[in-house]
Amino acid sequence: MSNVRKFALTIVCLGVYLWGMQIARAADLPDFVDLVKEASSAVVNISTTQKVQPGMPELPEGFEMPEFPEGSPFGELFKYFFEQEEDGDPGYHDAKSLGSGFIISKDGYVMTNYHVVKGGDEIIVRLSDHRELKAEVIGVDPRSDVALLKIDATGLPVAKIGESGDLQVGEWVLAIGSPFGFDHSATAGIVSAKGRSLPRENYVPFIQTDVAINPGNSGGPLFNQAGEVVGVNSQIYSRTGGYMGLSFAIPIEVAMDVADQLKTSGKVSRGWLGVLIQDVTLDLAESFGMKRPRGALVAKVLPDSPALASGIAVGDIIVDFNGQAVMNSSSLPPIVGSSKVGVKLPVVVMRNGREKTLNVKLGELPEDEAVAQANTLSEKKKTNRLGFGATNLSDKRKQELGIEGGVVVGHMITGAASQAGVRKGDIILAIDNKAVTDLRQFEEIVEDLKAGRSVALLVQRDGSPTFLAIKVPAED
Repeated sequence: MSNVRKFALTIVCLGVYLWGMQIARAADLPDFVDLVKEASSAVVNISTTQKVQPGMPELPEGFEMPEFPEGSPFGELFKYFFEQEEDGDPGYHDAKSLGSGFIISKDGYVMTNYHVVKGGDEIIVRLSDHRELKAEVIGVDPRSDVALLKIDATGLPVAKIGESGDLQVGEWVLAIGSPFGFDHSATAGIVSAKGRSLPRENYVPFIQTDVAINPGNSGGPLFNQAGEVVGVNSQIYSRTGGYMGLSFAIPIEVAMDVADQLKTSGKVSRGWLGVLIQDVTLDLAESFGMKRPRGALVAKVLPDSPALASGIAVGDIIVDFNGQAVMNSSSLPPIVGSSKVGVKLPVVVMRNGREKTLNVKLGELPEDEAVAQANTLSEKKKTNRLGFGATNLSDKRKQELGIEGGVVVGHMITGAASQAGVRKGDIILAIDNKAVTDLRQFEEIVEDLKAGRSVALLVQRDGSPTFLAIKVPAED
């Protein structure tokens, strides 16, 4: 065989191989055609109308409309911004917004996001068969961003409910919704992470995906490959207002629990422990005698709280709550929030390097958890080996702050304290697991600290306590 024929045969074989590889790869990709056909009928479009006032304010009290010559453009301008209608209506106009949702019962219960229907005077649900029905708000839960609606219809297609706990990172998922008003748009991606904690969202362990989610998708379902709803698309991370590859969904178990409570009682009850917590860093783990960072470090126990009644103390590290491992501080609030109120539950804490089990009877999460604000006092210019000066707190100030001891940080220099994040005005409540009673006792503890160790410093800042890990420097 000539070299030309050999070369040609090699090219053909290579082409066949690459073609086969493409077919194999295509076979590995999921096919969502049947899923969309079966599931999309339970997905709805939600539009809300809200009456809002014009952006410009009304005339101040006592100010009258000036008289302008007939036909003056200034007169028309003032009328546009300020003049009311003859019937006294101050020029309200309708503002519309769009979102998505899905049907969870044949008799017309619909789930969506709270922010989709927030402030809506009229809510219209458009079904897959193009019927448009007015919806009644059964209940809303701002903390989880879930809303339950009811439309007057029967025999409706219902979304199959799955279990988000079975999801695996890397698994394919599909969203159906109405981005920018384009009804029943399907987008696919994978699960990027589970149990995500977002700012100001303490009670929802979000599912992170890279499914394309845009304005109008909110409240729509996230499906697994079996066509089961595993999440409610709720938020995106974006610097532009549009999709950037980070989408977040409420786990369906959380959403359905909220919906059930809204349906039966009209409100949502969550467990409340009554602690302020923070993550355990590597340095803090060392200072508390732990081999590795884990758990939620208790920085403050609130008065009259279940935590106080059960014996949980500042400096305890909660590593297990009711049989569920607590890997970091953000994982604790969803576990506590979803636990039953009034039932004793086992809580494992690390205290003085050893595990201790306590029984906690949870209370109900209050609507508002106010924390007192702390102010600073005058300082002295003298500094200690950690790099700051401190002064005693007056009895009146202690009473105002609700504390029994402590010293306030004054003058600071560059040193161990500044590197650890200590700030002027911080109130030192404890150091090296020892409560601070006054300035003399605090200075004695500081002088006795062994150089080179990492010790925990409990400070109260703007009313909130937090632990800092500080490396003790050598004596000068």
